[in-house]
Amino acid sequence: MGLFDKLKSALSKTRQALGDRIAAVIPSGRKLDESVLTELEDILLSSDVGLDTTDYLIGTLKAVAKEDKGQTDAEILLRREITTLLRASETHTEFDAKPYVVLVVGVNGTGKTTSVAKLGKFVTDRGKSAIFAAADTFRAAAIEQLKIWGDRCSIPVVSGAFGGDSASVAFDSLGSAISKKVDYLIIDTAGRLHNKDNLMLELEKVSRVLRKKVPEAPHEVLLVLDATTGQNGLVQAREFVRASGVTGLVLTKIDGTAKGGIALAIAHLMKLPIRYVGYGEGIDDFDEFDADKFAVSLLGEKSVRFAGEA
Repeated sequence: MGLFDKLKSALSKTRQALGDRIAAVIPSGRKLDESVLTELEDILLSSDVGLDTTDYLIGTLKAVAKEDKGQTDAEILLRREITTLLRASETHTEFDAKPYVVLVVGVNGTGKTTSVAKLGKFVTDRGKSAIFAAADTFRAAAIEQLKIWGDRCSIPVVSGAFGGDSASVAFDSLGSAISKKVDYLIIDTAGRLHNKDNLMLELEKVSRVLRKKVPEAPHEVLLVLDATTGQNGLVQAREFVRASGVTGLVLTKIDGTAKGGIALAIAHLMKLPIRYVGYGEGIDDFDEFDADKFAVSLLGEKSVRFAGEA
């Protein structure tokens, strides 16, 4: 099964809750009217798109339909707006820092350590070298888990003692990455609640220590969000952004929920790129976020390309 097929399979629950219901409400050829908009609003809200983003999409559809003068059917208009929204969260940035330092943060249970492993496998499969830093020193299981993943992926792991100073582990791992001239240093941090100030201060300490060796580090701070938490994930995200300078998101467990519509709320409200998506138990069930592929997987097989696009 190719990556695109895996993504479509992973989003099947959300597609049933969102795409299939939309297709039933607005079959091809039906124009946009008030009754359609009311039904669409209910579908979007029940798919965890959220009130603010649903209001935005419905308002945009009204404006577009008015300008379109009823020439385009409602389903095409909705697909167009959803794809546009998702594209705002898409990035394909080329990095030139070496080592490129990625700090991975999030709440316990979101799949953070597994995402670190998957990211490492993702970059090494593309010809890059990597080192893992087991800076989650609060859980012995997290250190062991990352070592197991490191062995499986042939990626070295720098770790410290259980209960030790996570900033020291991060500092030592950066020294190792520099001396070995690796491309990526991926740092796993302890899971923490977004409202625990002392834990957030620890993240700031990790970043501060890294900058002693590399002034620009960390180059990226990835927040891992569990799609099954729905709108609660947005609350976490806002606080992490405030406290730890998050630069991008990893959306995990999209295969286990009908709440994949949360990606639309993230794209609309967070103004942060969704850098990666995780969609299964396997080490390779992980990919860069692609707005068009995500939209097709979310809404169904019909093309989401705009009129006039190649």
